[in-house]
Amino acid sequence: MHGEAVVGNDAGAALAERIAAYRGGSGDPRKMVGELRRAALLVPLDGGRLWTGHLGGVRWIYAFTGEEALARFARSRGEGQRDREYAQLLGARLLDEIVPAMGEPAGVAVDVADEDGAMLFPPVLGIVPEAAAVDREPDDRTEEG
Repeated sequence: MHGEAVVGNDAGAALAERIAAYRGGSGDPRKMVGELRRAALLVPLDGGRLWTGHLGGVRWIYAFTGEEALARFARSRGEGQRDREYAQLLGARLLDEIVPAMGEPAGVAVDVADEDGAMLFPPVLGIVPEAAAVDREPDDRTEEG
């Protein structure tokens, strides 16, 4: 693995803790989304592009709270021996800039190789900007009259 130097990713660890609390039944989803926005996440690259996958009609951007979680994902995909490039991006940038630019419903999949630590952040209001949310109110200008 190689990428930008991670100068300490306390926000990534804090996000992992929020996810664990939520999955354990004691977490607050709003605080978890707030932690996602603050986290410096590792996003693997594939040929210079973000590594994504499709599931349920949504393009999921794979993001990880640390190098270990990213390495587990690569191994689960049979790419454990391959040197994987990644970018370090703030969750807020993923949600506010990259998701809307995908041109299709898109969300963020965090630590997806960790059965007990994975969390999907779908393209819905309260997580992504209204223009990228699949549950937004229809725009009057696009409705047929």
